[in-house]
Amino acid sequence: MLKTLAVLALVATPLLGSTAAMAAEPKCEVDRPVVFAGLDWDSNSFHTAIASFVLEHGYGCKTDKIPGSTIPLLNGMARGDIDLTMEIWQDNVKDAWEEALEKDQVVDLGVNFPDAIQGWFVPKYLIEGDDAKAKGLKSVADLPKFKDVFKDPEEPEKGRFYNCIAGWGCEVINTKKFGAYGLDDSYVNFKPGTGAALSAAILSNIKRKKPIVFYYWGPTSVLGKVSDQVTMLEEPAFDEAVWDKLSKEDAPKEACAYPIVPVIIGANKKFAESAPMIVAFLKNYETTNAMVSEALAFMEDNGGDAEVAAKDFLTKNEDLWTKWVPEDVAGRVKAAL
Repeated sequence: MLKTLAVLALVATPLLGSTAAMAAEPKCEVDRPVVFAGLDWDSNSFHTAIASFVLEHGYGCKTDKIPGSTIPLLNGMARGDIDLTMEIWQDNVKDAWEEALEKDQVVDLGVNFPDAIQGWFVPKYLIEGDDAKAKGLKSVADLPKFKDVFKDPEEPEKGRFYNCIAGWGCEVINTKKFGAYGLDDSYVNFKPGTGAALSAAILSNIKRKKPIVFYYWGPTSVLGKVSDQVTMLEEPAFDEAVWDKLSKEDAPKEACAYPIVPVIIGANKKFAESAPMIVAFLKNYETTNAMVSEALAFMEDNGGDAEVAAKDFLTKNEDLWTKWVPEDVAGRVKAAL
C-alpha cells in the first residue's frame, strides 16, 4: 500500500507542476490582435517591435500593424482601427491630436523619449576651416548667400533643400518655414519619395564630402551615425505664439526653431479602457534620444530589421525594461530572448 501511494505521488507531482505551469501562462486582455500604427520611419518601427515582443511573449497577446503615414494613422487610431501608436510627435500633428483628445477618442500614455530634436543641418566640413565652401553659414537667414554651394541639379540657378517626405507632418511644417524664411526664390524645396531615399542622400553626400542642407530628426540611425559630423543651423528661438501660427496658418509670415519635445505613446480610448495591464506597461515605457539613436545605428548595420534590433536592445538593457513590467512578465520575456 505504501509503495502504491509513493508511486501515485511520483506520478502526481509532475502533473501538478504541469498544471501550475499552464495556469501561469499569460492570457491577453483582448481576444484579437493588438494593432499598432506602422508609421513609416525607423524609430517607430523599432519601438513597435519592442512593444510587440513584450506583448506577445510577456502578456500572451497577438499583434499586428497597419502601415501608413502620420495623419491617416492618427485618424485611424481615433476611429478605433488602430489601438496603439508608439510615437506621437505632438507638435507636428497638433490640430489632429488635440481634436482627437477633445473628442475623447484617444489617450496619452506618457513619454516614450523626452528629448526629440528636429532641425535643418549642414555638414561641418562645409563651414569649418579657412577653405570651407560655406564658411560663415550659421543660420537659415544665411542660406540665400550660399545657394550656389547647394546647387540643385534640375534648377542650377537655385540651391536644393532636402525636406522630409510628402505626407509627413514635418514636411508641412518645413514647407511653411521655407516660405516664411523667404527661400522660395533661392532654393528648391525638394521632397524625396521615401524615408530611405532621404537618409541615403544624406549619408551618401556626407561620405563623399559633398554639399547638402537637409532636415532631419532624432532619434534616428542617421543622426546616430553622423551626429559628430553635422551642425544644426540656427533659427529664431522657439516661440509658442509663432509656432501656433506656423501650425495653423497656410502661409505664416514668420517661423521659429522646432521645440525640443517629448514624444509620447498614444492609444485608442476604448482599447485603453479594455486593457489596463497593457496600458500600465506602456505608461512605464521610456527611452532617450541617444539610447534609441544608438539602437537604430545597430539596426541600420544589421539589415534594417526592427525585430533584430528590438531583441538586441532588450538583451543589452535588461535593467531598464524589466522596470516597465511585472516580474512574471519579465521572466517570460527573458525566457523568450
